[in-house]
Amino acid sequence: MNRKAVMEEFLLMTFGTLLVSIGTYFFKFPNNFSTGGVTGMAVILSSMFPGIAPGAFNSIINIFFLVVGFFLLEKSFGVRTVYCSLLFSGMVQAMEWLLPMKAPLTSSPLLELFFSVIFPALGSAILFNLGASTGGTDIAAMILKRFSSLDTGMALLCSDFLIAAATILFFGIETGLYSILGLLLKSVMVDSVIESLNRRKSFFVITQKPEITCDYITHTLMRGATTWTSEGAYTHHQSTVILTVLSRSQAVALRRYLRQRDPHAFIVIANSSEIFGKGFLRA
Repeated sequence: MNRKAVMEEFLLMTFGTLLVSIGTYFFKFPNNFSTGGVTGMAVILSSMFPGIAPGAFNSIINIFFLVVGFFLLEKSFGVRTVYCSLLFSGMVQAMEWLLPMKAPLTSSPLLELFFSVIFPALGSAILFNLGASTGGTDIAAMILKRFSSLDTGMALLCSDFLIAAATILFFGIETGLYSILGLLLKSVMVDSVIESLNRRKSFFVITQKPEITCDYITHTLMRGATTWTSEGAYTHHQSTVILTVLSRSQAVALRRYLRQRDPHAFIVIANSSEIFGKGFLRA
């Protein structure tokens, strides 16, 4: 991987970690929401030991899970997760120092719950998509995902449910139910965001003029394509089928181009979110 690609990945990881930190510090900690994860454990432990800030517990527990992750996950995951985990802990503790909070930002727990879920879910999805995480029980979720058939959202749900449910014992039934609801929303949202980030358009073009389409795909859009000869079931006319996978903007451009240059082409466009190979996800 070249230096530019590495820099882009680390900028994305930094942005994802910032989103998780904002949602955790400004919305989760002040409301005692424990939607699982290390931050949920930190919320519970800080209620048991009032003299220690949640950010400190967050850092301690993260170190434990990082050690486990190094032994059970790929080395690249460990390096990225160490970076994001330490950055996350540092950001939360910096916010505690620079912007101390003694009460929630608003008087609406439901509104705060949504933001405590949305920011971390977006950030976690970005990190998972890059093969990283902010550490903690996210590592447990990645281990479950690797050694089972569970998807990321369900793995998070399994690893975090007991932590969220424990909030009932420490902060009451209302906060506990909010925490469980937040965990359910987060598990669904993470998978939705990951799928959206990876979504591409698969094109099947059946045409009598394959040169027009292939030339535009390879030289203008700078993408690859595969062709094969087909025969109509009714007409028995010979045609060429072209398969290519494009981003949303490239898909719009190709569809507009074919409408002008090859209006008789038969086009099938499908959404695809799991595409492995050169230019897409690593298998």
